[in-house]
Amino acid sequence: MARNKGQLALGPGLLRVANLGSPEPVDLTSPWDAAWGDPGYTKEGSKISYELDTGTVDVAEEIDALHVAINSRSLKVAFALMQLTASNLRIAWNGGTVTTGTGIVTYEPHQPGQEVRRMLGYESSDGTERWVFRECLQGGNVELERKKGADAVNIGNEFILAKPAPNILPFAVILASPARA
Repeated sequence: MARNKGQLALGPGLLRVANLGSPEPVDLTSPWDAAWGDPGYTKEGSKISYELDTGTVDVAEEIDALHVAINSRSLKVAFALMQLTASNLRIAWNGGTVTTGTGIVTYEPHQPGQEVRRMLGYESSDGTERWVFRECLQGGNVELERKKGADAVNIGNEFILAKPAPNILPFAVILASPARA
């Protein structure tokens, strides 16, 4: 592969959140469907992780493993939302009820077993990549830490991806071509 600084991925980009089954983008230029909301600013951007849990098949007659088997894989998307809103609390706590009144908004968590799974989307700042995560459940620790000065509260999220259906993969990535081929 030749060195190409145009293939560097820079900046935090923008996150999107939608209900399961929402229309996915099919290119890099069409607007996201209206079903995809914008949860706002993040503390330090977003982090996508892919981890395999593997095991080796070892035999006494060989010093090298005969095979490396995949036991499971863990796919995650993590970010800390900076805007303290009832809608963002509902994202972080996998559902709940948001009620608006005169001059107030109330958030109440859901009952156990009523968790809402979501789709997540990401678009790079330069418009050369879009990611769609098709079924996600926030499984991380949510802490709202209050500090003095310029440290604003943030709502940490670590979404775990699942396979949404037998013939549908957990995520898809759209990249600009030929620059990102």
